[in-house]
Amino acid sequence: QKVFRVIPQNDEQVEIINSLASNIQVDFWQPDSVTLVRPNMQVDFRVEAEESFEVEDLLKESGMEYRVLIDNLQAALNAQFDSKARTSRHSYEKYNNWETIAAWTADIAAQNPDLVSRSVIGETHEGRPMYLLKMGKSGPNKKAIFMDCGFHAREWISPAFCQWFVKEAVETYGKDTVMTTLLNNLDFYVLPVVNIDGYVYTWTKNRMWRKTRSKNASSLCIGTDPNRNFNAGWCTLGASKNPCDPTYCGSAPESEKETKALADFIREHLSTIKAYLTIHSYSQLLLFPYSYTYKLPSNSEELNSIAHAASKQLASLYNTKYTYGPGATTIYPAAGGSDDWAYDQGIKYSFTFELRDTGRHGFILPESQIKPTCEETLLAVKYIANYVLEHLY
Repeated sequence: QKVFRVIPQNDEQVEIINSLASNIQVDFWQPDSVTLVRPNMQVDFRVEAEESFEVEDLLKESGMEYRVLIDNLQAALNAQFDSKARTSRHSYEKYNNWETIAAWTADIAAQNPDLVSRSVIGETHEGRPMYLLKMGKSGPNKKAIFMDCGFHAREWISPAFCQWFVKEAVETYGKDTVMTTLLNNLDFYVLPVVNIDGYVYTWTKNRMWRKTRSKNASSLCIGTDPNRNFNAGWCTLGASKNPCDPTYCGSAPESEKETKALADFIREHLSTIKAYLTIHSYSQLLLFPYSYTYKLPSNSEELNSIAHAASKQLASLYNTKYTYGPGATTIYPAAGGSDDWAYDQGIKYSFTFELRDTGRHGFILPESQIKPTCEETLLAVKYIANYVLEHLY
């Protein structure tokens, strides 16, 4: 299997990509769907081994600019596990499977009872408990920040960041002044993996799976894109009504047990949750609302300046460049996302991170990049959290 990057120059070349996708099975990595492809946009997609030569010939013939990002996906999958930490136990510098993460949520809470507690906010389609960690020193009427990871099953670097954040919080509390201030004055709700069933499936059956694993009435195709399943311009732009598509919006808003559990929790805690952070990959972006409309939120200037400063913090460590801005114009329109939904609930600091990289490894980011990715992202998250603490509303 190969991953290609093409840059269609005009509508004619976009049409070539469209016809390619209708003739063979194409897995779009960036953007999420063929319907979002536009001229002069970087398009990354994966094709099966038996079709890769045919695709390459077609691209050559069309005169389209292209390159092969990943020449042998299986080799790249094997190379992902290049961490020096060779252990079967939980490790912050490795990708951990769901059983390991679930056990870790219990351990971290048991080992840090004055700082971390664990609860279950719902269960997945396949019946797995959705564990939520609450972090912070107990105190009266504290405000909170909600952060989730692992919406899309194949974005493994995302759950790795949620685990890293929890580790940093417990290890640096009392030592790092910013983290200590944050935990003394705010609570953090951390949902390490939203789409647990999908995540398990990427470990056991298909590393490239994206959606949930729910059954769809009148279709053999499985799963809904949980980040198109929220009631924010639901199923309008950049989402599909076809259950076989990677951006399928579901049968109704919150049709997925996972998205409903998340939304219910946030609705129940709306008076305290003041910021919402959702972690995805890849493309090195820091986005804020809106994605379902080109309209800007009322505090877009403030969100833009936070994103600017947070990106600068992030780049200060390894010089990793992030692009920031409102979702619809910065990447592409996409309706039904959790960030837009949270913002429309009145959570005025709502951000989506798209972590490393920009496509060299894409979803197959090697484990050796977990630590640097998490370290730099932590700087941005701490900046945003500190800003929220100083601008409580």
